[in-house]
Amino acid sequence: MTKLSVNINKIATLRNARGGNMPDLIKAAIDIQNFGADGITIHPRPDERHIRYQDVYDLKKVITTEYNIEGYPSMDFMKLVDDVRPEQVTLVPDPSRCVNK
Repeated sequence: MTKLSVNINKIATLRNARGGNMPDLIKAAIDIQNFGADGITIHPRPDERHIRYQDVYDLKKVITTEYNIEGYPSMDFMKLVDDVRPEQVTLVPDPSRCVNK
């Protein structure tokens, strides 16, 4: 059976661009789950241009469906997912960090 996981990075992008907390990322995650999504996906980046690392911890408290965190497996990212223990982690290669042999 196919499941729907909604990536909420763009909601965080809008919030960050506007300053403050509008739109409210936590409320959006709760609403998305209540509307029937099977999971929430985020992709925190070191520059926090979308999801902030604090968001990862705050979202863990309200996500009742599958929590998927995507990211490049840096030491900081691996510590983050080790702390939060989401149901799924998706490792994403970053071409700028890869060394061609």
